[in-house]
Amino acid sequence: MKSNYIYIIIGIIAGGAGLLLGYFLFAQNSDNSLSSEHSHVTVEADNDVSEEIWTCSMHPQIRQNEPGECPICGMDLIPLESNASNNPLTLEMTEEAVKLSNIQTTIVGQKLNDPSKKISVSGKVQPDERLTSSQVVHIPGRIEKLFVSFTGEKVVKGQKIATIYSPELIAAQRELIEAAKLKDLNPALVYAAKEKLYNWKIDSSQVSKIELEGVIQNAFPVFADETGIVTKRRVSVGDYVKTGEPLFELVNLSRVWVLFDLYEEDIQNFKTGDKIAFVTPSLPNKTFNTVITFIDPIINPDTRAVSVRAEVANPRGILKPEMLVYGQLTRKSANNLPLNVPKSAVMWTGKRSVVYVKIPDTDIPSFEFREVELGEAFGNSYQVVSGLNSGEEVVTNGSFTIDAAAQLNNQSSMMNRSVKLKKTNQVNVLPDYKESTPSLFKAQLTELANVYLKLKDAFVETNSESAIREASEFFEQIKTVDMSLIEGDAHVFWMEQVEALEAHSVKIKESNDVKYQREQFDFLSQALIASVKVFGMSKGTLYVQHCPMVNNNEGADWISDEEKIRNPYFGDKMMKCGKVKATIMASLKKNI
Repeated sequence: MKSNYIYIIIGIIAGGAGLLLGYFLFAQNSDNSLSSEHSHVTVEADNDVSEEIWTCSMHPQIRQNEPGECPICGMDLIPLESNASNNPLTLEMTEEAVKLSNIQTTIVGQKLNDPSKKISVSGKVQPDERLTSSQVVHIPGRIEKLFVSFTGEKVVKGQKIATIYSPELIAAQRELIEAAKLKDLNPALVYAAKEKLYNWKIDSSQVSKIELEGVIQNAFPVFADETGIVTKRRVSVGDYVKTGEPLFELVNLSRVWVLFDLYEEDIQNFKTGDKIAFVTPSLPNKTFNTVITFIDPIINPDTRAVSVRAEVANPRGILKPEMLVYGQLTRKSANNLPLNVPKSAVMWTGKRSVVYVKIPDTDIPSFEFREVELGEAFGNSYQVVSGLNSGEEVVTNGSFTIDAAAQLNNQSSMMNRSVKLKKTNQVNVLPDYKESTPSLFKAQLTELANVYLKLKDAFVETNSESAIREASEFFEQIKTVDMSLIEGDAHVFWMEQVEALEAHSVKIKESNDVKYQREQFDFLSQALIASVKVFGMSKGTLYVQHCPMVNNNEGADWISDEEKIRNPYFGDKMMKCGKVKATIMASLKKNI
């Protein structure tokens, strides 16, 4: 018993000495970040000399205390302060990174101080349908002569175009002559005889001549009712025609239509009254200016284009039907017109979609994460309902590279849309592909999550060697997930997650520094959490857990298969630090 008391006393003394020694060792440490597991209070460093951090513009997750090359892409590291943005929605990149990523941009809409928007179109000259007519005969009879004998011949209103022999007209003349003899006894009979001739379009002077001279005229001339070009001859000499039967088809080319084909994605940018200038190869060095007078309400199903009409005065007939023309449409104003954004700029389609907007007038190329609301699709573009302004410059090539860099930098991205902006509400929107994801893909993703849990347990135990083994197994398990099972936007989303999952699992297995491994585990967890939320699981329940003290109080998430908190970022130092943030349950609906 006495010896036991001695051991207890020695233990107490040794423990007290250890605590006292620890106090003197750590009390002077300016980076005292270990705080009480229950209070979650940190003490900020009081060090006057801040250590310079170097990072990669393409892989912001890389952090080193000295310059060098990025271990992922080989680019030269740059000081963190020259690439850091206080806005979580804005990612800054170096000029070299922009060139390496082949980032391309397009200005949407039109700046208010720019010239009006123009678009090149092609078309043809066509007759004005309102100026076409049929030259008919008003007298029944036989064609004796034709003074207009071929298609393309010009006819002037009032011109004599034919003579006709009409037995009915001869009988009517005889009636008039006989009625004229009884004019004093029955004047109404004369009036009726004249009206009959008038109804056949016989000129009043001719009627008077017949009445006075009493001579029957065997052949009567036919005069043109309209001016135009003969497009079709319907009769020949000797043909018998009835009243109202057409002799010729005419078209007046003193004014013509010019019809242009406008593709459906450009329809909403133009309206009647907008200017159009055009040229034709038949008349070099001659430019015609006019305006849109009509836009066809029906789209041609074969060409997917709509006909746009302009009218042009053509007094000399230099514009001829079927002439090819090439023009430029110019809209009056860009104000209040809908914007279009190229499909290649949209990260994923839906009611709320994502684009990256280049911020103008910045020393360092900067790109802002932007959610936009899209309308109808027109060809290779979407109509923008809200989220973009005219004249803004959107990324059309390299968007996924920017988004991946933003995700790795724990900034707002398509896959990490829960970043808070100061004085704004939290955004937490992910696409939902659970209904369309096949059961086999969900099962493969579930197995990947099970391997992840072993990696998580290795960090709970703060065992870097075990983490290397489990990260290697995780990397191999990624290859068993068959991405060909999903298509479209879901496929693109998964490819982005795979890139992050593979990159960070490789970094974990290539390092034995548990601190660095945990940093990579944070990024890996973000990608897997997004994947499980978006695609769903085949079985089981997973818990998304969060510790607010990781990464200098920025916080980090991980996945667990139990509600009990076992912190992989601190291990036994703060094992119970954290809380359940979300619960992910297996989808009840079975997909093929």
